[in-house]
Amino acid sequence: MNAQTQKLTLAGGAGAVEALRDDPVGGAPASGVAVIAHPHPLFGGTMDNKVVQTLARAFTQCGWTAVRFNFRGVGASAGVHDGGVGEADDLLQVVQAVAPQGPLALAGFSFGAYVTCSAIAQLWPARAMEKIVLVGTAASRFDVKPLPHDAHDRALVIHGEQDDTVALASVMDWARPQSLPVTVVPGGGHFFHGQLPLLKNLVVRHLRS
Repeated sequence: MNAQTQKLTLAGGAGAVEALRDDPVGGAPASGVAVIAHPHPLFGGTMDNKVVQTLARAFTQCGWTAVRFNFRGVGASAGVHDGGVGEADDLLQVVQAVAPQGPLALAGFSFGAYVTCSAIAQLWPARAMEKIVLVGTAASRFDVKPLPHDAHDRALVIHGEQDDTVALASVMDWARPQSLPVTVVPGGGHFFHGQLPLLKNLVVRHLRS
């Protein structure tokens, strides 16, 4: 969290949702709003996760406002863990609160990528995303929704070659029927230890493309 980070309390399906908002670097007008979802709450996942913070920095560097939030039951967010169903509702409620219209991007890490895909399935095509970023998608643990075909050109899927939490093979099995490209980080683990600058650069390149 930097000095300009704003703390927000939003309304969600289970009550209050704790969130943080970062505006674009340099104070330029925002290109849109990016909402970023964190990893599994039952394994310590929060909006302060290093990968989630890295995603937020990439978006703000590229002129987006970045909003990350705690799922229900995490931090000051009300409610209890709901296996991804209620969490998708949390994400949709946050989108409605911080980006009811205008350019929208969605990003998620691990469990958050699974939840992001569920939200995209509900929003598309009535509300199309300008950019989608999925990191360490939890395809080995959940039935991750496929991305709409028209969203493929806007999506970046990143996975670590040596991810021992979500095997790369499971993500390839999810992506293969969709003909959806996956960017593999050589030697990368689930949390990209020592490779967060590379992760950020890959996302920045995608956002600027």
